[in-house]
Amino acid sequence: MSIQTGMSIQTGMSIQTGMSIQTVGVVGCGLMGSGIAQISAQAGLKVIVREVDAKAVEAGRKKIDGFLGKAVEKGKLTAEEKARVLSNITFTTALEDLKPCDLVVEAIIENLEAKRDLFGALDKLCGPHAIFASNTSSLAVGDMAASTKRAQNFVGLHFFNPVPLMKLVEVVRTLETTEAVFASACAFGEKVGKTVVRAKDTPGFVVNLLLVPYLLDAVRALESGVATKEDIDAGMKLGCGYPMGPFELLDFVGLDTTLYIADIMFQEFKEYRYSAPPMLRRLVAGGRNGRKAGYGFYDYRQPAPAK
Repeated sequence: MSIQTGMSIQTGMSIQTGMSIQTVGVVGCGLMGSGIAQISAQAGLKVIVREVDAKAVEAGRKKIDGFLGKAVEKGKLTAEEKARVLSNITFTTALEDLKPCDLVVEAIIENLEAKRDLFGALDKLCGPHAIFASNTSSLAVGDMAASTKRAQNFVGLHFFNPVPLMKLVEVVRTLETTEAVFASACAFGEKVGKTVVRAKDTPGFVVNLLLVPYLLDAVRALESGVATKEDIDAGMKLGCGYPMGPFELLDFVGLDTTLYIADIMFQEFKEYRYSAPPMLRRLVAGGRNGRKAGYGFYDYRQPAPAK
């Protein structure tokens, strides 16, 4: 089933003939996918967003509309500009509708087999010129590329949350990625307004490779009684100029997400600095996953109303 909105789908141009990316497919319209779709549409590209069912499509549409609506309220965007951005996006539940895309960005669950299945299906649908990209934050891009017959056309495009506001994208090159495809992926990152950091295909890329050990060390410091979480956060904010302390950041990112990434990196490197502390595992096991759960290292639940 295809759910159409705005302008019609246009056939993309071939990357290998030197043409720029014109039509972008985004698979998954959750927190990350909706942001990737939005910035692509804001850059004037035609965007085809695929979700699994009509309910997910509507949820994704509301995310984009809401984010753009806030920008209009703050005077950062006009109502006309918002309408133009939305007109560049087509929503669908049919994977086949991604056939004309020059670039397809995957933003689904962080599960290797699910991603491999998706790319295997896309490989049979999309033209040979199409570039495939994953927004993974921790999995090896090459492992996904191996599920297709276009490993040379495969990259990582790791955006950061919230995508419309964060200025960075890590563009990841595998051993098979061609120079032309890598250059096209970097050009896309710049076109959608991001600063591009180029990285090789290693778990964590640049940011998480350095960030995850820092966050785990903070938990170990709390475990061993070095200081309270409040003092550790204050120390890193005021002493190092970080906008958030490590425990504030852990709660924002999600403790379960951090644990998942840490486990993948430890499995790859077998180094102590990537091993998750017991305290982190206990909090995740207890459902204290951070802001999204209302409780992590800090309590975000509303106080009970006075009687």
